[in-house]
Amino acid sequence: MQESGFEIDHAAMTFGHILSLALGALAVFGVITSTVYSLMVALGVRRFRRSTAAAKAKFGTSTFLPPVSVLKPVHGDEPDLEQNLSSFFQQDYPEYEILFCARHSDDVGLAAARRVASRFPNVQARILTCGEPPWPNARTFSLEIMRRDAHYPILVTSDSDVRVGPDYLASVVAPLADPNVGMVTCLYRGVTRHGLWPQLEAMGMSIEMTSGVLVAEMLEGMQFALGPSMVMRQSTVEKIGGFEQVAQYYADDFVLGNWTATKAGETVALSTYIVEHHILNAAFKKSIAHQQAWATSTRFSRPAGHVGEVLTYAVPFGLLGLAVLGAAGHLALGLALLAFTILDRVLLCLLVAGYVVRDRAALRKAWLYPLRDFMGFCFWVRSYFGSRRLRYRGDPYELLPQGRLRRLPD
Repeated sequence: MQESGFEIDHAAMTFGHILSLALGALAVFGVITSTVYSLMVALGVRRFRRSTAAAKAKFGTSTFLPPVSVLKPVHGDEPDLEQNLSSFFQQDYPEYEILFCARHSDDVGLAAARRVASRFPNVQARILTCGEPPWPNARTFSLEIMRRDAHYPILVTSDSDVRVGPDYLASVVAPLADPNVGMVTCLYRGVTRHGLWPQLEAMGMSIEMTSGVLVAEMLEGMQFALGPSMVMRQSTVEKIGGFEQVAQYYADDFVLGNWTATKAGETVALSTYIVEHHILNAAFKKSIAHQQAWATSTRFSRPAGHVGEVLTYAVPFGLLGLAVLGAAGHLALGLALLAFTILDRVLLCLLVAGYVVRDRAALRKAWLYPLRDFMGFCFWVRSYFGSRRLRYRGDPYELLPQGRLRRLPD
């Protein structure tokens, strides 16, 4: 019996040793992959900076200033809504119109649009309503209504929580001088005046999102678009069957860009212009729910890429290394590994915030980004084990395979 007990203990010790080695190897592997990813982001930043210089040389004196229609879906009240809308009325651009659309004429967002439009009588502005959407994605329905009513062949779609400078239209339209370009999209920096959780969400937009876009654009070109700002030809939208074709998807912007490249056979250009994306979710619960919804939708929209995304996070692997090495009696080595991953994320934040999106708030609080990195990992894990249900524009939905939406009863 004693010999049998010894064998059991020995087997348990062997299993524990193997598990410890496996977890340690996983921690080191994750630190390596996340470091390689940071180096790839650095290359992407260098590439973007060169593109910015080239764009200034090419389009700085561009005479390509065709009339455009700006499509602005609105839905209810939002923080700083009038200031955001006003920025689109102050464009240094010769001829453009702005169309606003909501479900009902008494929508407070439309009331804000009317007030802003009255202050800029020299800019063409029209107010439309679309009624209750027959499509799962309400935003795409309002875009289609405005598209059909637009006067001009170039469409600029932008969310109501976006703010831009007076050179925005001239900058984002310029790449369409190339007839092979069917869509132009923009990176964005998250902006908030609120506390910790909105700031972390903003950093996710400015740093995590931008890093992923730069690496993807460098490796395979732009095969997607970013919803806060998209510029399209009417003819391109018609080639893919109108906005109705993407109305079944939560990430309609991703699908629009992907289909522009794959179905329409046209180039999606990444503009060097950076727009401001203002955070709407000041409360902890809403902020977390919004970020989780996007992580979960990404799992369905691009499942293969989402699996590999785990290897881009650094801090979780540093924490795993600390736990394993600390348990093995190598606490100093574990702390060094964690410190390395924290430094990696701080430097990544400084690089992207300082040289791409010009996010001063992120630069001042770069020490917070390792926390956002860990949060991103938690969202990734929960995207596989959490609920598929979410709320979009106040309505309940369920995410289906390929990122499709199914409206749920209230």
